[in-house]
Amino acid sequence: MPDELADRLRGSGYRLTPQRQLILRAVEDLGHATVDEVLAQVRTQASAVNASTVYRTLEVLEELGLVRHTHLSDRAPTYHSANEPEHFHLVCRNCQRVRSVEPDVATALVATLRDDHGFAVDLGHLAIFGHCVHCDSADLEMESP
Repeated sequence: MPDELADRLRGSGYRLTPQRQLILRAVEDLGHATVDEVLAQVRTQASAVNASTVYRTLEVLEELGLVRHTHLSDRAPTYHSANEPEHFHLVCRNCQRVRSVEPDVATALVATLRDDHGFAVDLGHLAIFGHCVHCDSADLEMESP
């Protein structure tokens, strides 16, 4: 990946820096991570990196198609590597568990939105909120007499 990263950066007028390499590696290692989580991971190897560097670098990496972001809460965006297979997210509002779901699960919805509404869905940015089966069953048990 360092060669691909270097090529993409140079092709867009950027330099390959150790901080950019560390930040991309942190996103890849963490799976789904907020800026604060990426910063904490990077600081284990380079304590001089600050939050603004992480924010700017993630913007550049997303512009280059190396990372993607979605909103898995009402807070900061969560980043993941663009090397992961395309997926969308199911987020439990109760336990905050996040599940990645393959795009073929949404085939009918994507087709309907395209055909009936002329809309192309960006599944990688999609997060669907609700309650997981475990939390739903726990809620049902609490409501039972």
